[in-house]
Amino acid sequence: MVERRPVMTVVQHLVLILGAALFVFPIYLAFVASTHTGVEVSRGLPLFPGDQLVTNYGTVLSDGIASAGAPPLGLMLFNSTVMSLAIAIGKIAISLLSAFAIVYFRFPFRILAFWTIFITLMLPVEVRILPTYEVVAGLGMLNSYAGLSIPLIASATATFLFRQFFMTVPDELTDAARIDGAGPLKFFRDILVPLSRTNLAALFVILFLYGWNQYLWPLLVTTDESYYTIVMGIQRMANVGEQQPVWNLVMATAILALLPPVVVILSMQRLFVRGLIEVEK
Repeated sequence: MVERRPVMTVVQHLVLILGAALFVFPIYLAFVASTHTGVEVSRGLPLFPGDQLVTNYGTVLSDGIASAGAPPLGLMLFNSTVMSLAIAIGKIAISLLSAFAIVYFRFPFRILAFWTIFITLMLPVEVRILPTYEVVAGLGMLNSYAGLSIPLIASATATFLFRQFFMTVPDELTDAARIDGAGPLKFFRDILVPLSRTNLAALFVILFLYGWNQYLWPLLVTTDESYYTIVMGIQRMANVGEQQPVWNLVMATAILALLPPVVVILSMQRLFVRGLIEVEK
């Protein structure tokens, strides 16, 4: 019999509401700041929305970014989207194939290959940034979408997760597919990939956000403003030297920069949650 404790239920909900409020409040302040004039925001951060929402967002979407020392907003959002999609899709594709090869093929030094991939977790891009930059520059990939995304595509984490999942697939399923005449690629395409859809959704959301929030690497490999990402644009708007930043436009840009990741999360929310908590595949 389950004991009902209404007091504890109320306390738990209050704690959850308080925690959610702590996360949402900075976003609310950013939105409020984006609805006021620059003078009002510089005097003190207001707590209630103003009447400049249409004006500020219209300025940002038209020419406000350029006037604040950054490329057009639409171009930066496009660059960030291309970079994030390339990183997420590339990481998932390479990790799926590498995990499939490690689990289902018997070749010399198979375990050594897996541990070599796994050890790269200790070498994030910040550690190997100088040799990586030298390779990218030598290949002529500076100021390009390839230079923004390809060096960040390899993922030991995704390979490890897919390997662990593939090892839970029953051998009987593999034998049945072999008896039915399914080759390795057909087994991979028609059985393993559909079974992995929750893992794919969870990893896609995580990797998309990883690519969207990148700052250091795009800062190094791009000198052409036409390849600036939205994170770089916000940084340029906030750091304008001795001038006063146009904080209402900065906050409007930050709010607009939230929209693509939010759309990705909401569109994959169910699969994302299932991919994180599902035990039985």
